[in-house]
Amino acid sequence: MKAITFAEYGPPEVLKLEEIPRPEPKPDEILVRVRATTVNYGDLTARNFGHLTARQFNMPALLYFPARLSFGWKRPKIRILGSELAGYVESTGSRVRKFQPGDAVFAYLGTKMGAYAEYVCLPENGTITRKPANLSYAEAAAIPYGAVMATSLLSRARLGPGKKALIIGASGSIGSMAVQLAKYYGAEVTGVCGADGLDHVRSLGADRVLDYRREEFAGDRMIYDLIFDVLGKGSFSRLKPRLAPDGLYLLASFKLKAIWQMVRTAATGRPKKVVCAFASESVENLALVRELAETGRVRAIIDRTFSLEQAVEAHRYAEAGSRKGAIVITVDGEGK
Repeated sequence: MKAITFAEYGPPEVLKLEEIPRPEPKPDEILVRVRATTVNYGDLTARNFGHLTARQFNMPALLYFPARLSFGWKRPKIRILGSELAGYVESTGSRVRKFQPGDAVFAYLGTKMGAYAEYVCLPENGTITRKPANLSYAEAAAIPYGAVMATSLLSRARLGPGKKALIIGASGSIGSMAVQLAKYYGAEVTGVCGADGLDHVRSLGADRVLDYRREEFAGDRMIYDLIFDVLGKGSFSRLKPRLAPDGLYLLASFKLKAIWQMVRTAATGRPKKVVCAFASESVENLALVRELAETGRVRAIIDRTFSLEQAVEAHRYAEAGSRKGAIVITVDGEGK
């Protein structure tokens, strides 16, 4: 089968198209024929992990060394990128009961990755469920990562009608889904991103959009019940005045300083709290977003589509930083 592999850390050019053996499913696994996958933040980080310093790592430094060992210190242990996909079940292991050949599915693979290939084996009980019937494979492939992360993290907030949410990093995979979910819950949503993503975030249903580089964001005086800082680029001390008396400052990526702030705000019983959280890779969260997609309440917006053979160009485009939606890699040339 065809796959995009990489044997060393570095720029997009380390990605190579190869012919490798097709995997065979174990008794509790399904073999998925991949129709589409994406280029997301995790793919870019994993590809260049060997050159990433502890300071550049978006999580506490204590986790940097275990992560480097897991991914490979000098050379990557994980040779095939791609953490989300859409495709169909080619075959199943002898003990599989939930799926059968021909089922259209979409899935989140997490740090194991492997979707930049024509086939991949997944555990039956992994973060995989049936694809939204109204979406193409390309559209469905753009959902799982953001869906799993945003639904899990936003479950820690008390969003509903009358609540106000500020989402910093609203144009990325997690932020885009968070905007739509917050609107689904009934909140008034302000999205913050770069100038290139303003129209994209507005199209997702955000009530207000702010360019983080401009004075309009620095001078924002609205009070929010939730500030969701996706990449941890904000500052609790600076944003605290923008929180309601019982507001929540929620981070998906964070450093040690934010953890100490979380401990202090929890220990002192302060109403304004910092929450640093890891998302749970729950299939229930993915199934929820599938239902919302099928009723038109959330959607995937694709910026550009590349073929598997164009993986290098896809990564170059992603790193240019001007995306306005998902960057999709179609594995069969169509992704429909």
